Amino acid sequence: MAHSLGKYADFEALRERAVALRRAGFSRRQIRDRLHVDNNDILNRLLEGEPPPEWTKRPNAKDDLRDKARELRLQGWTYDQIQVELGCSKSAISLWVRDLPKPERRDPVEQARLANRMRWDHELAVRDEERQRTKAAATAQIGELSGRDLFMAGVALYWAEGSKDKPYARRENVIFVNSDPGVIQLYLAWLNLLGVGPERLTYRLMIHVTADVDGSNRYWADLVGVDVSAFQRATIKKHNPKTVRKNVGESYHGCLVIRVAQAADLYRQIEGWWKGMVDSAARDHAPPFLR
Repeated sequence: MAHSLGKYADFEALRERAVALRRAGFSRRQIRDRLHVDNNDILNRLLEGEPPPEWTKRPNAKDDLRDKARELRLQGWTYDQIQVELGCSKSAISLWVRDLPKPERRDPVEQARLANRMRWDHELAVRDEERQRTKAAATAQIGELSGRDLFMAGVALYWAEGSKDKPYARRENVIFVNSDPGVIQLYLAWLNLLGVGPERLTYRLMIHVTADVDGSNRYWADLVGVDVSAFQRATIKKHNPKTVRKNVGESYHGCLVIRVAQAADLYRQIEGWWKGMVDSAARDHAPPFLR
């Protein structure tokens, strides 16, 4: 039946039905049609305090910005500062935070300093985003490594970071030391490509005395896929109190030393491969002023 003005005498009974429908997941339109309530004011009163069901809520891309703006306002930020931080209009900010108390006025010098700091933080965030985009694009350019790609990369990597023989001290050993987990992973993939089995590899940690030796041993053991008991005794480097070290903290795990057993012949091959690469680069790819 349709309701007309003055025909809501049994309001409480009508409200009970409206609330029951709301809690059953009905939308406002469905409740309106079911109860024949065409007056929006009456419908609002009937549903007062009853949240809409989740399925009727429309996602709003600005919800996160609104919440952040309110959070910053409660911290005492001005409209200008919030605008710089979030990149949205002052009119939107005003709408979002108008029910919140106004922040106390700051000293002009302090306010200018904070505004400059915020602008700089925003600039740093923009730069970092651009930096990450450049890195991601460069990563995508690599694609899959062929066997030859990995072979050439491994030779160059070893010659840059591995031990080398000297005319005055014959040491034809294959020993590699590095602190970068990515470098270690590529190096091990290269050794596998060369047919060097895991039984020929030994591992040893090289780390400063002030670091977490046991934790770093576990870190490298997990990375290379061996039990920590397989590691040789760590080499502990004494700390020079006059030196200000920056490789500290939880992310510092020292250097991993990887040695290949019975590797004299492999070392000679590596040296030969490297010479071949240098000769080819000098002959075929060197800039004109070096030819």
